[in-house]
Amino acid sequence: MKITRRSLALGGAGLVAGAPLARPALAQNDPIRIGWLAALTGPSSAPAVGFNRGVLFATEAINAAGGVKGRRIEILTRDTQGDPTKAVNATQEMISQLRVHAIWGPTNSGESLAVTAIMARAKMPNIHPCVVDTLIDERRYPNAFRITPSNTQWDDAVRGYCLNRVNARKVAVIGDTTGYGVSAVNASVAGFQRDGAEVVYKANIDATQPDMTPDMLRARNAGAQAIVIWSVSTGMIARMLNTRATMNWDVPFVGHPALSSGEIGSLVERPANWEKVYAIGYRSCSYDAAGNLPPRTADLVRRLQGKVNLQDTLLWWVASAIDAIDLIAKAVDATGSTSNDAIIGNWNSLRNYPGYFGTYSYSPTQHNGFPVEEVVMSAANSARNGAFTLAPGY
Repeated sequence: MKITRRSLALGGAGLVAGAPLARPALAQNDPIRIGWLAALTGPSSAPAVGFNRGVLFATEAINAAGGVKGRRIEILTRDTQGDPTKAVNATQEMISQLRVHAIWGPTNSGESLAVTAIMARAKMPNIHPCVVDTLIDERRYPNAFRITPSNTQWDDAVRGYCLNRVNARKVAVIGDTTGYGVSAVNASVAGFQRDGAEVVYKANIDATQPDMTPDMLRARNAGAQAIVIWSVSTGMIARMLNTRATMNWDVPFVGHPALSSGEIGSLVERPANWEKVYAIGYRSCSYDAAGNLPPRTADLVRRLQGKVNLQDTLLWWVASAIDAIDLIAKAVDATGSTSNDAIIGNWNSLRNYPGYFGTYSYSPTQHNGFPVEEVVMSAANSARNGAFTLAPGY
């Protein structure tokens, strides 16, 4: 099965294995229902498309191996289109009607800000890739776990690269108008100012805005030495890169992982427009000086070949989604239960769990499980199988 953007549904056959005799026969064979809140269409769809490929791959692999104690994984997907209202409606449907056992997603922070409290009230186990810091609060949201770095970790990596490697003391900080874009820009500006840099231009741009010239001219006229980007919209990013080339402005772009999305390669007018662009990356998905991936990642890429297209997406999107589905499945396997308390309790006990994307550790007081030392910067246009060469200076 080759997994592409069009492969948005999966039917897997579960095989029977042992289960506790005390459980009713129906419960033994019922599927493990995982809700998948995915912005598969719309201007912020690039990450969800990559995540979805990992979801389908992991689900197919688990079910082909017999499921979890004889219970197959069933993915119940709802396309939120990046709209918080649609995400709220889908979340309520998953909790009250579909009765899922856990939810993976949403895929962007604007949606997650709208649904996190809803899931907390339902005590719904939730694992997500959203980076806004306030989305993880172990007291208010004891059910919510982050599988990616927080925005603070991202922000620190971007700011450090701008100041220490690019040597930019004057920056323009630009995001989209989503809840994520607004909060990320504000946090980034505060961080640069705290470290003594000058933010000469700050903007939140509608991701559908066709002409980026006015904003880019303002940034150049203000003396920006680097453009810091906080947006998942590949269309918006590509238009900015094309505008930079038209202006003949040799300014580096630094920021969000979407800067390195394969979709940008098809949207820029010339390959040269994608140069001097540095995106957040991860050591697990980075090539070393000899051009090799870490052994565990290299093994995953071999398994994905012929099944998952990695040419127009990011390996970390695929890998983190595989980890998310595996974490849900292994919680059920370890506890023999799909109850909320069992899944959450299992996640709270994880120490140095070896995922493909990262090594995760959680506790009742720490639901940010991704290690900060694994966050790096990548040369955005260096993708090979969705992984990247480290940015200059490492």
